[in-house]
Amino acid sequence: MNHLVCRCILVSLLLASSAFASTNHSNGRGQEIRSKSILVALLDSSYTELAELVEKALLLQTLEDLVGKKNVTIFAPKNEALERDLDPEFKQFLLEPRNLKSLQTLILHHIVPSRIELIKNVIKTTRKRALSNHHLRLCSANNRLLVDESVEVVDHNSIIRPDGLVHGVNKLLVPHSVLEDFNRRRELRSISAVLPTSAPTVDPRKMKRAPRSKMGPAAAAVPIFDALAPGPSLAPAPAPGPGGPHHHFDGASQVQDFITTLVHYGGYNELADILVNLTSLATEMGQLVSQGYVITVLAPNDEAMAKLTADQLTEPGASEEIMYYHIIPDYQTEESMYTSVRRFGKVWYETLRLPHKLLAEEADGSVRFGSGDDSAYLFDPDIYTDGRISVQGIDAVLFPSQLANSAAAVKKVVAKQRRGTLTS
Repeated sequence: MNHLVCRCILVSLLLASSAFASTNHSNGRGQEIRSKSILVALLDSSYTELAELVEKALLLQTLEDLVGKKNVTIFAPKNEALERDLDPEFKQFLLEPRNLKSLQTLILHHIVPSRIELIKNVIKTTRKRALSNHHLRLCSANNRLLVDESVEVVDHNSIIRPDGLVHGVNKLLVPHSVLEDFNRRRELRSISAVLPTSAPTVDPRKMKRAPRSKMGPAAAAVPIFDALAPGPSLAPAPAPGPGGPHHHFDGASQVQDFITTLVHYGGYNELADILVNLTSLATEMGQLVSQGYVITVLAPNDEAMAKLTADQLTEPGASEEIMYYHIIPDYQTEESMYTSVRRFGKVWYETLRLPHKLLAEEADGSVRFGSGDDSAYLFDPDIYTDGRISVQGIDAVLFPSQLANSAAAVKKVVAKQRRGTLTS
C-alpha cells in the first residue's frame, strides 16, 4: 500500500475516533489529548511501515483506547529497517489471515504501557513487560542502548507526546512465541507434498453403510465408501503413487503420520485418542488414501471436544457419526478454502456423512463452518498437509443442522398421527 494513502486512511480513522471520544467527555471517555495522540504522530513520521502493520493487525481501536488511559512507550523500527531487513517469507507469514494472532503479538511486543524516557548512555539494565506479556530487556553496552541485547535504539525520544513517546530502533523485535509459530509453519510446509493431479474424484453416490465399529452396531446408517467394506479380499490394489516401497500410496502410514503430528502439535489429544482407540476410522481413512483418494479432516481441538456430553459419545456408533461429518472427500488447504469463500460467499462441502453437507463462509477474516450456534472457525490452519491428507484445526464440534430439523419433523408427524387416532 502506498505510504501516503495508508497514512491518510489511518489518520482519518484515529481522528474520527478522537472526535467521537471528545463528544462523550461527560461519561468519562473523552480525552482532550487524543488529537495529539502518539499514534497520530506515528503516522506522520518515518515509522509508517509499523503503522501499516498496526492497521493490518486490527489494533487501532485497542491502542487508541489504551493511550486514552495511560502513557505508552513504542520501540518503533524505522521504514528503511523494515524494508531492508525484514525477511519476505516472514513478512508473508505475518500478513496471512490465519496468523493474525502472531501479528498482534508482534506489534504489542513493541509497546510498553508506561513512559520510558531514555538518556543516551545513562541506563541501567532493566526489564519492562510489553503489551505482548513478554519482557523487554533494556541495557547500555559499548556506548549503545540495546533492547533484548541485539536491537539498538538509534533514535531515542524520537517522538514525544503527552500520552507517550517513540524510540526508533534498527530492527523488528520478535518474541520467541511468534518465531516458534513461524518456524513450525515453515517446517510443516517443507514436509508437505504437492497435491497429486491423478487423485480419483469421489462420487458420494457410491457410498454405502459403514462396517460396524468396535463400539457396537450403529443406531443409524452411516454412509461410507464401497472401498472401505471390511475384509482384505474386497480391498482393491493400492493406487499408483509416490509413497511406499513399491511406489504406491501407503495410506496407513500417512494416517499414522498425521495423527502423530496432531499429538506433537498439541491441543488435539482427544481427537487423536478417538481415532486410535475408540473407532475404526484410522483404518478406514488409511484404506481410502491407499486407493488414491484425498481427504480433508476438520479437527476439533481439545477444548471443543471437552464440551461433548456423555450421551453424545456413548451411543453406539456416535463417535463415527460425529467424525464422518468432519471429513471432506476432497483436498482443501486454508488457502484454497479461504479463496473459495472470498470468491463465492458460501460454499457447500460434501462430507462422509451423507446426505449432510457442510456450509463454509468468510467471517472475521477466516473461514467459518456451519451457522448460528452450531458453527466453528478455522482455528489452526494447515496442521498437516501432505498432498493427500489435509488436517485443519477448528474450535468447535460440528453437527448437521438438518438433524435438528428432521427430528422436529418426525415429532410433528407422530403428533399428527396420534391426534388422528384419538379423533377416530
